Amino acid sequence: MTRALIFVVVTAALAYLSRASLADPHSHGFHRFFAWELIVALVLVNFVSLRQWFGDPLSFRQFVSWALLFGSLVPVVSGVHLLRTAGKPERGQRVDEPLLEIEKTTRLVTTGMFKYIRHPLYSSLLLLTWGVFFKYPSWLAGALALGASSFLLATAKTEERENVRYFGPAYRAYMQRTKMFVPFVF
Repeated sequence: MTRALIFVVVTAALAYLSRASLADPHSHGFHRFFAWELIVALVLVNFVSLRQWFGDPLSFRQFVSWALLFGSLVPVVSGVHLLRTAGKPERGQRVDEPLLEIEKTTRLVTTGMFKYIRHPLYSSLLLLTWGVFFKYPSWLAGALALGASSFLLATAKTEERENVRYFGPAYRAYMQRTKMFVPFVF
């Protein structure tokens, strides 16, 4: 019952934050909402107890899990910092309604992590998703992780179309020299 209540409360908060995106199924935020939902569900399914979450710290799956979870911090911290500083999101400059404030960049960010990958924030969510999965692998957790990963891919693809519309040929050139989520790989 507690997990269901937590899910409902978090869903309400995410729906409020995503209200403009949910009204526009063609925006990247529409897909991102469902990725977030599946990640929340995965956390609720896989967080059985503190003992299980932190137990057996030397096992391979726990090592992989913690590496992914801690690894997810690097792209999100770096990405948010760069979007705020190099991206110059200024109020009123971009009127793209479904975008969150941090996404309303007026300059194409191509430094730091963005020099290698186009979507460090989504990379972070992918690492988080699979880190949570490895905490307590199961068929249900796997389905939720695959679903979240699919929605994150759809989110990134949709955002790239939006970025091509806004930044034009500069973004197309940027796409040619960078990978989507994993430097030098994908």
